[in-house]
Amino acid sequence: MVEWTAGTRERFVWRGGGLEPLRTEPHAAPVNYGCLPGTQNPADGAEIDAVWLGPALKIGTVLEMPVLGLLSLLDGDHKVIFAADSQSGADSAAQAKLLAWFPPERGARLLDASEAVAWLESLTSKSD
Repeated sequence: MVEWTAGTRERFVWRGGGLEPLRTEPHAAPVNYGCLPGTQNPADGAEIDAVWLGPALKIGTVLEMPVLGLLSLLDGDHKVIFAADSQSGADSAAQAKLLAWFPPERGARLLDASEAVAWLESLTSKSD
């Protein structure tokens, strides 16, 4: 579920089964940002965060596609990475913008798709 369109400052949040305005950020998002409804990240108790590389996606867009990777953060608030367009989304420039979005103290690093899937599966097995 896209909550924040790449290139914009207006951010929304998924709550109670719908999107509502959250705030206007000081800087535009370099990627499409949102969440995976119906999931929970133990690091912050909210839905698992997701980012979509590639062209801007409209707020509220729901996509199902293979996982591209994982943005791993030291605090455990990882972001699952998808590519909205397999041609343009996975390039190194888009990944560099994503990494640069996070301050160095968060320890952002990119992991591959298999590591992302393993992390997601570990969360599922903990809740069973």
